[in-house]
Amino acid sequence: MFKGSYVAIVTPFNDGDIDEKAFRKLIEFHIDSGTDGLVPCGCTGEAATLTIPEQKRLIKIAVEVCDKRIPVIAGTGSNSTREAIELTVHAKKAGCDGALIITPYYNKPTPGGQYKHYAEIAKNAEFPIMLYNVPSRTGISLSPSTVARLSKIENIVAIKEAAGSCQQVMDILSLSDIIVMSGDDSLTLPFMAMGSTGVVSVVANIVPEKVHNLTQSQFEGKYDEARRIHYETMDLCKAMFIETNPLPVKTALSMMGMVREEWRLPLCEMEKENKIKLRQMLERYKLI
Repeated sequence: MFKGSYVAIVTPFNDGDIDEKAFRKLIEFHIDSGTDGLVPCGCTGEAATLTIPEQKRLIKIAVEVCDKRIPVIAGTGSNSTREAIELTVHAKKAGCDGALIITPYYNKPTPGGQYKHYAEIAKNAEFPIMLYNVPSRTGISLSPSTVARLSKIENIVAIKEAAGSCQQVMDILSLSDIIVMSGDDSLTLPFMAMGSTGVVSVVANIVPEKVHNLTQSQFEGKYDEARRIHYETMDLCKAMFIETNPLPVKTALSMMGMVREEWRLPLCEMEKENKIKLRQMLERYKLI
């Protein structure tokens, strides 16, 4: 577990409600395409605009459809420790293999507060936890020393590192033996070269086989092949962030006929010029 290509799966909507049928189809698409693990209810899954009952429902569906064929690591984070505990305990009871928990956002806790937040969740959930460091979203960063301290808690076993820094990854791995997975598609290969075990990926929503093959090639020592896929998909990875994630990836999936082009406010349709660029990119990669 916590190895290879884990997809940060989108949440499809249909007239304002979760499109459960489309969500189930997406999961089967990933299993058929070699995706190594599923991460519902993360940032890419628009967790910030989902209600707690909706998050619980999506987690339950993911576990049901995956049926132990691939691991399910549910996004259960919140800036409220109490709410994060509720969601994480639910994920465990629902049969998830672990939980991805974002650093508390907006209230910007100190390193001491960060530690207490995660420690309290770990104590209440008692199953594998992956930390999630994404300062561009949360306004704060988990320092390598805080990560090392948290890694001493038995069930805090991994981190999704999305600070965009190779130095951050090196510092974490030099201070602890925690599992590191990339949170930036463009940095998957560099991070793996330093000891990361894979990626929690946005671009895998649309090219799951390529992301799986990149990580698998690196594991198998087929470095030229991993590097080839890295450069082949580089522009596509960049395109997924020409506007706020998940706008580009969900628009791409809509263009591919897999989900409706629908979000919840405050997210909205992409700017016309960027949408044209995205379509051209998908045509270039023969995805539409």
